[in-house]
Amino acid sequence: MSGSPRPPSIDHGVVSLLWAIGFALFIYFGLLAIGSSGAFSVVIALLAGGAIWLFVRLQGEDRPGD
Repeated sequence: MSGSPRPPSIDHGVVSLLWAIGFALFIYFGLLAIGSSGAFSVVIALLAGGAIWLFVRLQGEDRPGD
């Protein structure tokens, strides 16, 4: 028996989605803070969120033996 419990396993797709949502919100509110229009901010945040999700999904996973 080990002394400390292990955290639950979370699927890598869920982790990728959380990163994408977090960064997309950061980009959205950052664009609004510097005076960009709401529509422009939404479009850029959605595009960036999709790109971030894809990048983290493909490149962010730890592979055994690497």
